[in-house]
Amino acid sequence: MTVSTRAARGLLTAVAALLLGLTACSSPAPPAVGTAGSADPAAASPAALDFTAPTLDGATLDVSTLAGTPVALWFWAPWCTICRAEAPDVAQVAAEFDGRVRLLGVPGRGEVDAMRAFVGDTGTGTITHVVDADGALWNRFGVVSQPAFVFVDGSGVTRSFAGSLGAEDLRAALDELAAGR
Repeated sequence: MTVSTRAARGLLTAVAALLLGLTACSSPAPPAVGTAGSADPAAASPAALDFTAPTLDGATLDVSTLAGTPVALWFWAPWCTICRAEAPDVAQVAAEFDGRVRLLGVPGRGEVDAMRAFVGDTGTGTITHVVDADGALWNRFGVVSQPAFVFVDGSGVTRSFAGSLGAEDLRAALDELAAGR
């Protein structure tokens, strides 16, 4: 094997490792301001929020009581560094939209104690988090990686976005959701 062949293989290995690392906890760049992802007409259903789930604080939330209300679901995992980095922005924007859009955290892919630690560490305790220990909610909404967001408008139409959203992009998405667009 020549030096150039070894160098090329080394470069390919490094690129593959970098790509794997970039996709392990994230997805594509955030949507342009003013969009919340792509609408899925087949997902339009008043039943989008027809479920009950345990919350991280030990209660049970009947999410169907939120039907008719714009809801944003934030899918995260306790070990996800990208989720941890965006958490303060999510908490801040959720507080700004209190009364107009209900934001729910949907932790999965981890132990409940680790989920509680994440919430304590990131200051997201003002958000209600419904535990998805078995992945049923992630499957229901087609979420395959974290972080991800699903936006449900007042009529039950869902839009999803896979990846991290900074404060500005999340604010734009929730503005659109609150306006019924």
